[in-house]
Order: sequence, then structure tokens, then C-alpha cells
Amino acid sequence: MCDPKDPDYQIEELRVQIEYHNYNYHALDSPEITDAEFDRLFAELQRLEALHPHLIVSGSPTQRVGSAPLKKFQEVTHTVPMLSLENAFTDADLAKFDHDICTELKLSKVAYTGEPKLDGLAVSIRYENGDLVQASTRGDGTTGEDITQNVRTIRTVPLRLFGNDWPAVLEVRGEIFMRKKAFNTLNTLIIAQGGKPLANPRNAAAGSLRQLDPTVTAQRPLSFICYGLGIVEEPQEPLPTNHQELIYYLINWGLPISSELSYLKDLEACRAYYQDIGMLRDSLDYPIDGVVFKVNSFAHQAKLGFRSHNPRWAIAYKFPPEEQLTRIEAIEFQVGRTGAITPVAKLRPIQVGGVTVSNATLHNIDEVTRKDIRVGDLVSIYRAGDVIPKIGQVHLEHRPKFSEVTKLPDLCPICGSKILKPEGEAVARCTGGLYCPAQRKETIRHFASRPAMDIEGLGDKLIEQLVAKKLVTAPSELYSLELSQLVNLERMGAKSAANLLTALERSKTTTLARFIYALGIRDVGETTAQALTQQFHDLNSLMHASNEALQNVEGVGLVVAEHIVTFFQQLHNREEITRLLQAGLQWSSTNVPKKIPNMHLEGKIFVLTGTLSRPRSQIKAALEARGAKVSGSVSAKTDYLVAGADSGSKLTKAKALGTKILDESALDLLLKEAQN
Repeated sequence: MCDPKDPDYQIEELRVQIEYHNYNYHALDSPEITDAEFDRLFAELQRLEALHPHLIVSGSPTQRVGSAPLKKFQEVTHTVPMLSLENAFTDADLAKFDHDICTELKLSKVAYTGEPKLDGLAVSIRYENGDLVQASTRGDGTTGEDITQNVRTIRTVPLRLFGNDWPAVLEVRGEIFMRKKAFNTLNTLIIAQGGKPLANPRNAAAGSLRQLDPTVTAQRPLSFICYGLGIVEEPQEPLPTNHQELIYYLINWGLPISSELSYLKDLEACRAYYQDIGMLRDSLDYPIDGVVFKVNSFAHQAKLGFRSHNPRWAIAYKFPPEEQLTRIEAIEFQVGRTGAITPVAKLRPIQVGGVTVSNATLHNIDEVTRKDIRVGDLVSIYRAGDVIPKIGQVHLEHRPKFSEVTKLPDLCPICGSKILKPEGEAVARCTGGLYCPAQRKETIRHFASRPAMDIEGLGDKLIEQLVAKKLVTAPSELYSLELSQLVNLERMGAKSAANLLTALERSKTTTLARFIYALGIRDVGETTAQALTQQFHDLNSLMHASNEALQNVEGVGLVVAEHIVTFFQQLHNREEITRLLQAGLQWSSTNVPKKIPNMHLEGKIFVLTGTLSRPRSQIKAALEARGAKVSGSVSAKTDYLVAGADSGSKLTKAKALGTKILDESALDLLLKEAQN
């Protein structure tokens, strides 16, 4: 029999009480005790654990925050992939989805479940023997990032499952988000502290969840709702056989679910549910961008199976974007960290979907020209996916007299360097490279990266500090840093500072190929840099090479040759190279790299277009390492077009030619196949 005076018993009882009241307060919004009483219970648990530290366990409510800041997130491979959902945008899309399912199952109608599609971040949380052991982001569906220490700080996520009848291993899938009220309160606090307000609840949740320091995440009011399971091992009793009952079953283990989850007997019930949630949308205290419908029966789900990227038995029916009318007061050209020149419309502030919008992306100059967008125009503003403000229709009948056509500037608005827009490319770029302040952080990060100068210890956070304090304005200034400057930086002690100086000194001895790659010339990846050193055995010859001579190098076409010539024509780039050499960077003239052996994509021609999730240089290097060639323009010889968001004329031409078009997921699969 348990002794009520036994510390072990007292501590365990307090933990159970605290988690119970925590669940009622944060997950059910139905507190049974006052905040003061909750604080008293928590303080008593802290007191007892301090007296008996050997009884402290990771699942205790007192241990939600306590891990040291990470240097970076580790990768996690999902045992069961976290697939995306097929989208429906019209009633016809939903009807086709239902028709295909009924046909496949040979039924006249199918029952579904419906729940709001939360606008947050998908996560997988793994419990072993009832204890939370790991949490990860969705990532690409196969591999995500380990965010365990941050998820532990979220009050609606139980550190230990309720009861004792859970499976030995249980992976919970759900959404982490920020409630509207919590978001507004957080922004009020940030503004009061002199900070820049967060853009919207989704961005706030994403930024909070990806903090390397869990104490920062703990201060952000994040919430969690469970909508499914991943892997389940050794259940103590059979789980429910349909989705609705399973989700309700999870409440027994302290897992929060959507209060709007509903059983829907057929397509007509789905339509009615979609309309009902649409009417409730503004009154809900959490951001949503649609409704998710899932076939209720697990047996039916199993028969329907999966496509390569999504299940056949589920669909996300998106809400139409909300629109408002306003005027364009100015059009500015912003310079991104990679030199991309992006036109941005400065708007007369307007409320769209409960958020004040004063800027809208115009993507690229081709888009501006196609829509003929001008300063003074009356335009429709909508928020795509409730996040990014965009311009829909231009109302030409309200255009002011004497408005002027919007043109791409010749020179970078930040550094005055020439702006280059290759034929067939949608994106124009500043050629300032090493010189342009807007590209400074990315330039230094690339310069210090492992394939380039390989400066160990010079990470993103340190680069941000060096640039913010104006200790480094160009890569060459890295080599003039002193110990006294470094030791005053955040999280930089004397030993770390000395190690960085040693790494900088070591990086001075390199190879010509690494140095060329480190310069960050547009579309010059590792493979191209190596090929250039085979053709031009010294830097001076390369710097004075003609466009025609460069095109004799394997993998260098007209566009890449123009990038190289333009880069070396810029006086400030030549001056920076001189400063780097004066700092002591050197390489052996006989150190000419051997050609990388071709692999399974040998001879295949790829073209990259649109906005991609990673630098094109990385994608280009990965393709070239497998024997492929990357061209700057689409032709009849092009084998594959890799198309990102907002693809322009290249995509149109590729479709006309019948070129095979890949998204990034399909490209990743192709690269993996070529590696095996």
C-alpha cells in the first residue's frame, strides 16, 4: 500500500494533477481550478523535486524547458512518411474526388470525416512506453528536423500519455499553430519592447518552433491538435477501425483533438460541412485555410492506398482567397540575399482576412509587364493560402491619367552594380556579388561553407553578428578579425574565438577550384569551378577569358559564360579578389582537379526555372555530380525542366516542346535513383 507521506508517491500524485489541470486549461479551455491554485501545485512539485533530485524524470511538468540551445537541428527519418494532401479548389474537384473513391470501392456512397485545415506546421511526435521521446517536422515527407526540445515546451503536448493502456510505440501526427488571440497578445508585447511585429500566426508558429534555443519557444503561445497516427507498435488492445473513433479515442491519452471534427455520411454532408466551417471561419480562434476530408473506414483507406506524394483517401478543400481593393502607391525593387531583384508594390494599407496588408509581391518584372502593373493602379489584393499578399486583377478602368510603364532599373538600388536578366530567365539579379550589402550575409556564408573555404566554426548566427556589428562587410575582412573583437560577441568565448582564428588561417591554403566556387559567381557550382580550372590553370587567365573561350569549358553555356564575364568585369569584385590574395590566400598551380566521374544521368540536359526551395547552385552541383548537364535555356535537346513556383516563359516553352517537367520532389527521387 502506498504511503501518502512517501516523496515518490507525493511527487507522482502532483505530476498527475498538474498534467490533468494543464490539459483541461490548454487543450479543453475548461479549467477546474484557479491559476493561483495551479501555481501552488507546480511550486510544491518544484520544491519536492529539489529536495529529491534523484526522483526527477524527463516527463515531469517541471522539465518542459531545460535543454541547452542547439547549434543546428538534426535530421529525423520518418518510419511512416508524412505525405501531403491533394487539394480541391472547387465543388467540382470535391465531387470528382468522391466519384473516384466510390468507383474504386464499388459503392454508391462513402462516409467521411471532416475537420478544419489548420494553418500551422505538421509535426510527428513519438511516444515510447507513454513518454515523449522525439518530435520532428514534416520536412520533405521522408526526412524532417528534430524539434523535440521545442515541442516539449508546448503546454497542449503531454510529456507523458494519460492512463497506462497505450501502445509501446505511438507516433502522433498533428499540427502546431498559434491561436489568433495569443498571436495578437504576442505582437502587442513585441511592439511594446520595440521589436518588429510578426506577420501572421502561421509565420509566428513556424519561427517559434524552429528556434535553436528552447527557452525562446517556451515564451511563445503555441498549441497542438492531433489529427492522426504514424507508426503504432504493440498496442495493448485493438484500436478503433475508423478515423472518427480513433481520434476520439486519443483523448483518453491526453492528446488534444479538433472540437470541430465531424462524421459525414456522404458527399452532400461534406458540402454542407464545408459551408458551415466557412461561415464559422472568422469566429474561430485559430487560423484555417480550408477543410480536410478523409474516408472514415480504415479498411476503405487501405484498399484505396496511396499515390507517390499523397493518400488517395483524403483531400484538402481550400477556401477561396479573400480579396480587397486598394491603390498601389509605389513600386520598389528589393534585393534578396542571392541578388534576386524582386518588385514589391507598396499599397495603401487595407485589411484582408483580418490582417493589415501594405505590401504585395510582384514576383518578377515579367509578371509586372504581363499584367501591366503601374503606380497608382487600383488592384484586387488577395492572400494566397492566407499568408502571402498578392495582386490579382488590375482595374484598368480606374487607372490614373499619365501613369508610366514600370521598368526594371539598370542598376542595383542598393550598390549601384549592373542588373542582369538573362534571356529566358524570369528573375533579374544584381551582379554586385561580393560587394552588394544586400547580399553580404549570404556571400559570407557561401564563402565560408565547406565546399568553398571550409571555415570551421563560422556559422549563420556568428555571421549575422559580424555583419550587424559591421566587423565584416566583405569576405576579405574575415582575415583581419582580431581576438579582442571576437570574444565580445554573443556565445563566443576566448577558446571559440581562438579556434575560429585558427580555422581562418588554415583556410588560406586552398585550391583554385574552391576559391572560384567561394566567389559565388552565379551558376558556378563545384563541378563548373573544377571544369574551369582544367581549362584555365591560373586565376588571371580565367578573369580575362572571353565569352567564347568560356563556352569551350564543359558545362558552361552562353548564360553561364555571361555570368562569369560580368562578374570579373565589376571593378569592386576584382578589388575584393585582390584583397583576398593580399590576405594570404594561396593554392598550388599544379593542383588541378581531376574530372568527377559521370554517373547514371550522364548526358541528360536539365534546365532550372522558378523559385526553388534551395540554392540553384546546390541543385546544379548535385545534377552535374551524376553526369547531367545544366543549361540556362530550354531547347528541343532539353531532357528535363525543374520547375519551381512562379515559373515563367521556360515552363511555357517546355510544355510546348513536350519536355518532361519535374517538381522538386520528383527531382529528389530522380537524384536518389541516380545515386544508387
